[in-house]
Amino acid sequence: MNHTEDTNTTWLFEITPKNKFFSLNLKEVWQYRDLLLLFVKRDVVTVYKQTVLGPLWYLIQPLFTSVTFTIIFNNVAGIDTGTVPPFLFNLAGITVWNYFTACLNDTSDTFKKNASIFGKVYFPRVIMPLSVVISNLLKFGIQFLIFIVFYLYYYLQGSAVSLNITILFFPLLVALMGVLGLGLGMIISSLVTKYRDFTYLIGFGVQLLMYLSAVMYPMVLIKEKLPRYGWLVEYNPLAYVIETSRYMLLNVGQISFLGLVYTLLLTIIVFFGGLLVFNKTEKSFIDTV
Repeated sequence: MNHTEDTNTTWLFEITPKNKFFSLNLKEVWQYRDLLLLFVKRDVVTVYKQTVLGPLWYLIQPLFTSVTFTIIFNNVAGIDTGTVPPFLFNLAGITVWNYFTACLNDTSDTFKKNASIFGKVYFPRVIMPLSVVISNLLKFGIQFLIFIVFYLYYYLQGSAVSLNITILFFPLLVALMGVLGLGLGMIISSLVTKYRDFTYLIGFGVQLLMYLSAVMYPMVLIKEKLPRYGWLVEYNPLAYVIETSRYMLLNVGQISFLGLVYTLLLTIIVFFGGLLVFNKTEKSFIDTV
């Protein structure tokens, strides 16, 4: 092939260095959609492939946690959940919380866990954390189905539970949790490439964050019982998501529109900040991971 033919060649893909601060090339991600779906399938199938109970672990974890919270926080500590059965109250919060923690934990080790793949073949690196968010959405759907089963059980038993018209916006709330978990996960995954101790801190940090996110108690309770430390919950965007989800699903508590605006703005900042750090790290992480 001569020089003239070389200059007229049209390439299907052209790989060039990334110079933009925020590079979320949706067109390129769409071109690699088959790979994205392959990673989603891998995440769903392989996690419990060599386990005895398999996908049943998706159900056991939230049920066991809800029972534990009901015994400790409601029966022993005496936390009042109003007209809503304590078990259902806890299950609603845990189901939403689990989606956030799954997105955060699974994306926080992206570079380290996939270094062998990243070092051999090119594809948009952001596909990997995106696949985690989508695969965990399927897991969330399974856990949410269990919540619906118990909701119907308590409803048929005559418990004072009812849906709220705002339930129509519940998918947006779930998406908000996923994007926030994705943003934080990308930041942590970038830090882990240089500072390995972040891997050990994240497990402790997530557990501590759960107690500050109103998962097992109403937000108003912490303001009444511990007014000095109430600001820790009020400035936590996850607390507003959990509280709003219970209002939508159980018609209990209240919606803070100011809190939701604060959560939305913080989520946008965290996501684009995570994307900036992620794009910067992917250029040189192979030398440090």
